[in-house]
Parts: sequence; structure tokens; C-alpha cells
Amino acid sequence: MTEANDNHARRWRVSGRVQGVFFRASTRDEAKRLGLTGYARNEPDGSVEVLAVGPRKALDALEEWLADGPRMARVDAVEAEELPPPDPAPGDFSTG
Repeated sequence: MTEANDNHARRWRVSGRVQGVFFRASTRDEAKRLGLTGYARNEPDGSVEVLAVGPRKALDALEEWLADGPRMARVDAVEAEELPPPDPAPGDFSTG
């Protein structure tokens, strides 16, 4: 059972062939399935930045998923950074 205060935040930078392959939309779908909020957005250097907020186990599961990404992606590296949870937490998961 998830504790109400089990709210954590993590940001990832995912590099490889991750733009133009439905990476952000697939990440949104996976994050929502895991009950996470946040965003996935393209960066000018060709990487994708992902911020997710929710239970640590769900963040770990998303990080594992990001290492492979969707079928058409090629993930070369995933860099993770723990952050304090934003206040207020995002209400949804967007692909801004």
C-alpha cells in the first residue's frame, strides 16, 4: 500500500535516437500506467528530458523502461537525478 507521503521526484536525460520515434508519447503512456505525473520534452541537443513525480517504486520502474524506450527508439544513455518533489506536484503527465 502506498503511503500518502511517498512522493519523490526524479529527472532523466535520455539520449540516442529518441526524438521522432514516439518516445515522449510512449513515456507519457508508461508513466500514467505507473501512476506518475510530470513531463517528457525534447531538448535542442536531440535528447529527451523526463521529470516524474510519485512513489519510488514507480520511478524505478519508469527508469527501467526508459533504458529501452519504445520499439523504434535506440537509447544510448540514461542519466538520472533525484530532486525534491515540486510543490505543488504536477497534476498530469504531459509531453511539452
